[in-house]
Amino acid sequence: MLGALGQILIYIVPFLLVLTFIVTIHELGHFLVARAFGVKVDRFAIGFGRAIFSRTDRHGIEWRLGWMPLGGYVKFSGDLDASSVPDQAGLAELRQRLVAQGGAGAERDYFHFKPVWQRALIVVAGPAANFILAISIFALVFMTIGTQIRPARVAQIQAGSPAAAAGFQVGDLITGVNGRTVRDGGEVTQTVMLSTGDPVRFTVERGAQTVELVAVPERREENDPIAGRIKVGRIGLGLGASRADVRHLRYGPLEAVTEGVRQTGEIIGSTLTYLGRLVTGRESGDQFSGPLGIAKATGALTTAAVEADPAPQAMALNLLLTLTSFAAILSIGIGFLNLLPIPVLDGGHLLFYGYEAVARRPVAARYQEMGYRAGLALLAGFMLFATWNDLQKLNLFQFLGGLVS
Repeated sequence: MLGALGQILIYIVPFLLVLTFIVTIHELGHFLVARAFGVKVDRFAIGFGRAIFSRTDRHGIEWRLGWMPLGGYVKFSGDLDASSVPDQAGLAELRQRLVAQGGAGAERDYFHFKPVWQRALIVVAGPAANFILAISIFALVFMTIGTQIRPARVAQIQAGSPAAAAGFQVGDLITGVNGRTVRDGGEVTQTVMLSTGDPVRFTVERGAQTVELVAVPERREENDPIAGRIKVGRIGLGLGASRADVRHLRYGPLEAVTEGVRQTGEIIGSTLTYLGRLVTGRESGDQFSGPLGIAKATGALTTAAVEADPAPQAMALNLLLTLTSFAAILSIGIGFLNLLPIPVLDGGHLLFYGYEAVARRPVAARYQEMGYRAGLALLAGFMLFATWNDLQKLNLFQFLGGLVS
């Protein structure tokens, strides 16, 4: 009993807290920009299901806390359906009803009758809030705690590996990858991971010399303590900066924000690189994770933070730092996902608004319906695929096979 309760506290609770926080910020982005443009809002909800707290303010907005902490939502007044993009006939019917209820001009307070550029900004505000949240978290960490820069010093080389074939030597300092200057060993690792089968050019300092080396990463399966079993590119290098190499940096406010933007941009860039290589068949899809994988990663990070220092104050600080940093990365992922041009997502709305801006009329109802059905099917397929990945990385099928045999 205590074991099951402990697993829930370590894996489920932190995951739900982080997810609900991120989705709330996303919806708050939609809400704030909508209110800035005078859009009437019926409800702002955190969580789903029956309300455990509800209050209606003087603007008629219901603030609700649901019992299921699985995110949240904003309900604009006059929403007709899940698409939130009614066609010409739907708009005419809605306008007639609103004018009958509130008089001429009453429709101007409703989302669907705002100029298309305002609706587009309201939609973009959700993902933008996710990116701003990530930048803010990174900046706060860089200002208060700082970061350690561990130069990419070669500590060991596997025999027969691509690194050995390329001519790497112990003690080499990698200062550039593919023409881009690198400061930290993590930047080198990230590039190699997403370059399986492609030549990678390394700029190396070897004593007083600067040497150019080329290695082709090989795909290897590894058991990552956070992500589980994944296949990534490796060249057989072990990086290990000496104590003299390591630098601890703490940034001022402007530098911290700049570094936060850079960090966010790098994560988005890595995501785009991975998706591009996935589409062209140069990467497997095993790095996709669904709710199970994210919950496992949250639990692993929580466990590591708790075990790092048993002192209550240090444990609480480590846990706060770990979960907020993870929230920043997950927030970028949710913001990016929502911008994909898939109906049902924010990017799908933007796609429809783009058509409306050019054609001067909304997309026809039947095409909207087809788009949303296709979008839902695509998202359902993605979730099934991600869940399958999660189960494989958790070795569940091997476990079941062992039980059967």
